Amino acid sequence: MFKAFREFAMRGNVIDMAVGIIIGAAFGTIVRSLVDDVLMPPIGLVLGGFDFSNFFVVLKDGASAAGPYATLADAKAAGAVSVNYGLFINSIISFVIVAFALFLLIRGVNTMHRKEQAAPPPPSMKECPYCASTIPIKATRCPQCTSQL
Repeated sequence: MFKAFREFAMRGNVIDMAVGIIIGAAFGTIVRSLVDDVLMPPIGLVLGGFDFSNFFVVLKDGASAAGPYATLADAKAAGAVSVNYGLFINSIISFVIVAFALFLLIRGVNTMHRKEQAAPPPPSMKECPYCASTIPIKATRCPQCTSQL
């Protein structure tokens, strides 16, 4: 069983997939930082200084301190049960940015593939103008009608 698992794990496709997952996780971390640290502060400023990550609804006050809580960190420190819809909004924005980046990447790759496929190979055969038979492009005389080309 160990030998079969080792053969499965060492296949090229599995290793490629693992590398893709690791790179995807790293890309996700970069995008999350982009959203949390670069995009959300100006959006919050436009909305009146609010930070989406601090949008939450307390369902049950914490045992160590009663609400209201100024920030989500205060609510979590007090042990309050909350619905963190601001973090959900941040996740949606992160997803949209990742999806758009992947769309642009795949679109670029597809465009490159189309350009490679669009260029047809140079012709290797031509038609004899006298007898209409197919002959090699480098031929100087038709093998069918013996015409000089």
